[in-house]
Amino acid sequence: MILVWDKSFKRAFKRLIKKNLQLQDKVFAVLDLLADDAFTPSLKSHKLTGQLEGLWSCSVAYDCRIIYTFKQDEELGDNLIVLIDIGTHDEVY
Repeated sequence: MILVWDKSFKRAFKRLIKKNLQLQDKVFAVLDLLADDAFTPSLKSHKLTGQLEGLWSCSVAYDCRIIYTFKQDEELGDNLIVLIDIGTHDEVY
């Protein structure tokens, strides 16, 4: 699948890495896994409910989550994963 970085994700990623530089490699490793198979058990991917219904979440580290959604590229027919937010549990939910 193709990963698409939303503006909000880019902003949150920069803010997160500024606070915790060693998380960067872990985030990129998780993004690689996500692109290969969004349902790899180690990611703990799950659907969200409530205000975030329709979105998905996966774990990067103990207190770091990535929020994303699945989309279809109409022109190319590719499956996309749109990355929406990243941060601690309290920041993203």
